[in-house]
Amino acid sequence: MNDRTITKEDKQLASLFQTIDQLSETIENIVRNIKPGLDGEQYLTDKDMSKLLKISRRCLQDYRSAGKIPFYRIGGKILYKVGDVEHFLNEHYENKQGFTGI
Repeated sequence: MNDRTITKEDKQLASLFQTIDQLSETIENIVRNIKPGLDGEQYLTDKDMSKLLKISRRCLQDYRSAGKIPFYRIGGKILYKVGDVEHFLNEHYENKQGFTGI
């Protein structure tokens, strides 16, 4: 039987605690970024949507005003249903001839 005493200076123990700290931080990031859905649908904010599409929030406002993209206004907050966004993107997809993809 090994009668070795483990102290906080032990390299294996320090490595274990470092791994636990990294996992804890990763879990906190995941929990912080979870956006709960409603009836199984996920929703994006105006800010998230502009990042996703790589367009300005002003451009999104123009799309809303022109009726090009469906949205929900709850109080002063604008939300986009992820399914509606996917439909919008598929509707406006153009495959240029000669483009073979990446």
